[in-house]
Amino acid sequence: MTTAFTSPLPEDIDTLWERRSELTPDHTEARDVIVGAVDELDTGKARVAFVDESTDEVVVDERAKRSILLSFRVLAMEEAEVGGFHYHDRIPLKTRFDGVRVVPGAVARWGSYLAPGVVLMPSFTNFGAWVGSGTMVDTWATVGSCAQVGENVHLSGGAGVGGVLEPPQASPVVIEDGAFLGSRSMVVEGARVRRGAKLGAGTILTSSTRVFDAESGDELPRGEAPAWSVCVTANRVKSFPGGDFGMPCLLVLKRLEAGEEHDKLALNDLLREHGVNA
Repeated sequence: MTTAFTSPLPEDIDTLWERRSELTPDHTEARDVIVGAVDELDTGKARVAFVDESTDEVVVDERAKRSILLSFRVLAMEEAEVGGFHYHDRIPLKTRFDGVRVVPGAVARWGSYLAPGVVLMPSFTNFGAWVGSGTMVDTWATVGSCAQVGENVHLSGGAGVGGVLEPPQASPVVIEDGAFLGSRSMVVEGARVRRGAKLGAGTILTSSTRVFDAESGDELPRGEAPAWSVCVTANRVKSFPGGDFGMPCLLVLKRLEAGEEHDKLALNDLLREHGVNA
């Protein structure tokens, strides 16, 4: 059982949620409360979800998600310019980058948190996401809305971490500390990549993906890459009235010792080094 959790965000958010259909940018008091709550997410003082160390369960702060959704009702559309690029949106870009390396072409939206030591190559980090210290978000990688990415993670080029805002009870994607997502891999629908897991290039993991151990043939919990494992997308034959078809699954090829790096995934520390002690 998950221990009791009390959101650090104000209870006013729940009251405003009940009357959300009537809110507009003209409701200045409501806007101040909501903007203040999202600022707590932007600074890392609150977050949409976290792993409860005592139960190993993902705990979701529904009030945080509500704050994000409410902001779309109380923030007006505004135009912005960056050089020759023109934008028209309700949500501004992030401006807090203390200790973060942001390479030109990287985009992070207000309400996302980037810990000191994060490296953003030209990539996209969405509203409500949380990215831990020492993590590399590589070129064209995407961190979706409310996604939770731990420390010292590597999201390789083109990797996609899915987002979630609705339904309100849905859990976000969780990528735990020390994980590696290979190029063009996708983790979506609240799936979970556990500590130190390595996903090969092009791996697809959803909350309903079946997971098998290649050595034993045992089926493991769905939608999870086991801790300290090396995983790839595979196919498992399933019979239908129309014939036998290969259905995608996650195959655990190898188990690593805790803290061990796979020899084919050695990373160049120089890419992460930018003079910041996280």
